[in-house]
Amino acid sequence: MEIEIRELKEREGELLFSETNPPMVNALRRVLIADVPKLAIEDVEFHLGTIGDEEEDKEFESSAPLFDEIIAHRLGMLPIPTDLDLLNFKDECDECGGEGCPNCTIIYSLNKKGPCTVYSGDLIPVGETDLRPVDDLIPIVKLDETQALLIYATAELGTAKEHAKWQPTSGVAYKYYPEIEIDGELCTECGKCIEKCPVDILKLEDEELIVTELEECKLCKACEDVCTPDAIEIKGREDKFILTYETDGSLSSEDVLKEGLERLRDKFAEITELAEEI
Repeated sequence: MEIEIRELKEREGELLFSETNPPMVNALRRVLIADVPKLAIEDVEFHLGTIGDEEEDKEFESSAPLFDEIIAHRLGMLPIPTDLDLLNFKDECDECGGEGCPNCTIIYSLNKKGPCTVYSGDLIPVGETDLRPVDDLIPIVKLDETQALLIYATAELGTAKEHAKWQPTSGVAYKYYPEIEIDGELCTECGKCIEKCPVDILKLEDEELIVTELEECKLCKACEDVCTPDAIEIKGREDKFILTYETDGSLSSEDVLKEGLERLRDKFAEITELAEEI
């Protein structure tokens, strides 16, 4: 198998696979979705009772329009920057034995008084300013003038096999590399296929039908349906594929790819060992 890195932006990646097959590409797709770890908030502690404000000489009720469970769920889904080289899984941490320490957990605080909208940027990491949520303007809850929130939350590593909040990627998909064959003798140059193509990759040039952007083809075969029979043939190659993915910002597209390939290598090594034992 050969892998060509077409594009690695901060949150987007595109790869070209050749000399391989669908199961191999799908194995990487599944690993990128379910096996690459990231930080996410797991435990949330809510302050109960009243919260005083000495400056305004006013007391706020520690409450919100939403149930605590809903707020905790929204906090858990926030993308948090993750450094996989520095952090350990909590249940595998040798420093604390799973009790929680700076090597496996990150603590956040949130202290907001209404009236206001509480955003993801209001979540402050304790002692680690560079671990603020990736996006500052994700709304969590609205508070009225008598309400306030005082929260302590703990983030830890996990994978999407346990919960979707630990999934660093989205839109992970691959498609067969397209092949378009045009029979110049059967093509009547009527232009119907050009009008029908949803991605506008067909055009007439010097009285000849040509493909302008082959890789943009969606393999929908809409042009085949309106064209003279057998004039155009659309098919996907069985040994070449394009894989694209996005990240939520907790990890860069490059870090996700590196970790995913390492996880896939470990899985194949484990299978090999099991096969040898048999």
